[in-house]
Amino acid sequence: MYNKKIKRILGAVFVITAMMAIAFISGCSEPEQKEELTEINFGYQPSTHQIAYLTAKDKGWWNESLAPLGIVKTSDNLFPSGAPEMTSMLAGDLDVAYVGAAPFISALSEGLDAKIVAAVQVQGSDLVVRTGVPYEKPEDLKGLKVATFPPGTIQDTLLRNWLKTNNIDPDKDVTILPMSPADAVTAISAGQVDAVFLPHPSPTEIKEKGYGRTVVKSGEIMPNHACCVVVVSGNLIRNHPEVVTKIVETHIRATEYNNAYPDEAAQIYAADQQMNITIVRNSIKEWDGAWIADPHLIVNSTVDYANIQYELGYISKPLTEKDIFDMSFYDSLQK
Repeated sequence: MYNKKIKRILGAVFVITAMMAIAFISGCSEPEQKEELTEINFGYQPSTHQIAYLTAKDKGWWNESLAPLGIVKTSDNLFPSGAPEMTSMLAGDLDVAYVGAAPFISALSEGLDAKIVAAVQVQGSDLVVRTGVPYEKPEDLKGLKVATFPPGTIQDTLLRNWLKTNNIDPDKDVTILPMSPADAVTAISAGQVDAVFLPHPSPTEIKEKGYGRTVVKSGEIMPNHACCVVVVSGNLIRNHPEVVTKIVETHIRATEYNNAYPDEAAQIYAADQQMNITIVRNSIKEWDGAWIADPHLIVNSTVDYANIQYELGYISKPLTEKDIFDMSFYDSLQK
């Protein structure tokens, strides 16, 4: 009887010890806290590539779709290119970014916690040579100064890879100068650079002001290449998936609207950027780009960017589709 009592006591001690151990382990692996979300910080750039963001803003669709989920404010943050935009997202200042796939890859390799959840558009950038500068073939760029977006961006990545495939050393044979689109347009107009490689509407603006002419479109450099994408923070994906679903749904709605009404899309962009409406309309007619939302269409070229950036030494290791994309939100909306 005495032994049975000891066994009962030892059994109780064992149970209590086990429960304490489980509680300790649970405390060490406490799940990410889901904080109340009342504001979404968006990032975007001054390019006709990203009109979907502006259309949803102009129509009031961001507020319409997010307010029922408790989002009382959406804030706009304009960036000259993808590199500073991703720096801001790395700092935790952005929840959602309309940005190039290439600068996102650079940021991802630096530890950014985010994924691409939708495509925005493909192609849509031009190599423009200054009026009076002869150009017939890529070799004619040797010895010239070319302005484009900063290292790690779509334009920088495409340009450097294209030069290499044409046996031109981008670090020795050509002087590549990182600039914002506004600074690059000013530089070519003043004769400070010989060429620029920029997204629309800058190529059309340069042509219509008589500063230069398009000699190569980005679709000739890499057919159907990914350009801008919708990037969402890991925090939103894990803790507020219903918000991400509405963001993707609203982006799809705006993309479809722009494709149906390109003239109105041009008006929305021109008003936001205080730009000549004729230049914007002509840009949309002349570019080789297309507004899309399906992320499946850009997987291959986006992974190609990661491989190119690895070869250029921009990132320390290649990245896979799984590292880069979360298709689940887009796919759930297609069912």
